[in-house]
Amino acid sequence: MTLGDFELTVLSDGMYMNDGGAMFGVIPKVMWEKRAMPDERNRIAMGTNSLLVRTGEHNILIDTGIGPKLSDKRRAIYDHEPRLLKSLAEAGISPDGIDIVINTHLHFDHCGWNTYYKDGKAVPTFPRATYYVQEGELQHAHEQHERDRVSYMTDNYDPLVANGQMKLLRGATDIAPGVSVKVFSGHTRDLQAVILRSGGKVACYPSDLVCDTNHLEPMWVLGYDLYPLETIDNKHRFYDVAIPENWLIVFTHDHRTPCTYLELGEKGLPVSRAVERVS
Repeated sequence: MTLGDFELTVLSDGMYMNDGGAMFGVIPKVMWEKRAMPDERNRIAMGTNSLLVRTGEHNILIDTGIGPKLSDKRRAIYDHEPRLLKSLAEAGISPDGIDIVINTHLHFDHCGWNTYYKDGKAVPTFPRATYYVQEGELQHAHEQHERDRVSYMTDNYDPLVANGQMKLLRGATDIAPGVSVKVFSGHTRDLQAVILRSGGKVACYPSDLVCDTNHLEPMWVLGYDLYPLETIDNKHRFYDVAIPENWLIVFTHDHRTPCTYLELGEKGLPVSRAVERVS
């Protein structure tokens, strides 16, 4: 797709299966299963969408999927086979062609390809890239709190901090011309959305603030969200800008509708109108 002078490509690290109850939190199963039918283990199919942004000056990768470092047990639980590098190759770019990697947060399904194991050691997958994440997100990851430590794998980010490749941000900032990040707390305290502006057009990768079309309504929040009330409030703030300004939304976990525009439906709630190409 094109966005002004930018070229956008949605990449995939493959499908995976996740617990439906965890994805929909307090929403009753009789409601959410109408949107995402679970299997016999109560799991639903999910995507792992990364976004490649070619600005003409930089090749930028937003989020890096689950990656190759899960244990055999966890890989079997999620029924996942990593494919991001294959997806990159299909887009005509190699790992050393990536200049910038932006991690929206450090949960394992968003930064798994930051590194890979070589001779038993985690090394950068994108050797020339500068990686960006919020400093507060890294601090929380290091807390290893019992509530969510299972979501964090230190080998996905600590080697990059140690070698100087990962830059830590404090709030909203510009990463490159036309590329900025803004913090929307809720899922984690320091989750950052990535906003792209070129040629008078805007696209946004909101990550797990709004992870797919099944969670468009403000009240439909993830069971994983640490601060669900803040998620609800920040969804409203997000829509108050994204809908009237006609932002293209790129979803992180939607395997059917990776990108869409939003509009208000009959009930005054956000609904999707899918797109195949943006010009």
